[in-house]
Amino acid sequence: MSAQPQPSSDAGNSAGTAATASESRRLRVFRFKRGDERPHYETFDVPTIARTTVLDALRWIQIHRDRTLALRHSCLHASCGTCGLRVNGREALACVTTVRDLGREITVEPIANLQVLTDLVVDMRELFARFPEEHALVRESEFLPEADPPEGIEAFERYEDCIECGLCLSACPVVVTAERYVGPAALASAERVVEEPRGAEVANLLAWADDPDGVWRCHAIFECTVACPSNVNPAARIMSLRGTLLGRQLRAQRREERTT
Repeated sequence: MSAQPQPSSDAGNSAGTAATASESRRLRVFRFKRGDERPHYETFDVPTIARTTVLDALRWIQIHRDRTLALRHSCLHASCGTCGLRVNGREALACVTTVRDLGREITVEPIANLQVLTDLVVDMRELFARFPEEHALVRESEFLPEADPPEGIEAFERYEDCIECGLCLSACPVVVTAERYVGPAALASAERVVEEPRGAEVANLLAWADDPDGVWRCHAIFECTVACPSNVNPAARIMSLRGTLLGRQLRAQRREERTT
């Protein structure tokens, strides 16, 4: 996907809608271009209405004030994860975050803990490189939507909903001081495969997770779960992986004790 998308007809429509608004918001936008000595912020006054999103406002800037502003977006309805940003210091998807409750001045920055390529665009390859090799990008569901849950289970709970937006990695305070920590998205992915292997080598995944920079590096602060826009609950998945690993260790220890 291009780091500097050209204005589309949708952007033009949203910009036109914003132009009829009576309320203005000031966006303080993070800027960085290759060759710059350091990042800086630029401010733009943007006309808005109640339903204007952060993405609408950024696209208005891109079309009407500065076409060099680089950002990523695609689906416009929180399914692709490409518009993940930090808005007023908190992780958010720009396409579904309205400016209405964000104050008169809104600070927009790229997500944290990934290298900034330009302006609001980060190198997502660093996120994907953290995933275990056994992670399957697409897996066929074992259950039809209308299927009845088995006895003892009230309802199916999906954990395949990660949109790989990187917001959990951005929110994680551990990654700031432990660069080798694989992070919540990768560990949640591993736990989903362990829970439903579908032919995957679970032992390899557990060995990968059972590492000082794996599940044991997590400090259980749960910021990743707060930031997740898809209700994946990565922190709970990490705790589940820990439980699985501890259970295996205890069983192995008991077997060893019985043989000695």
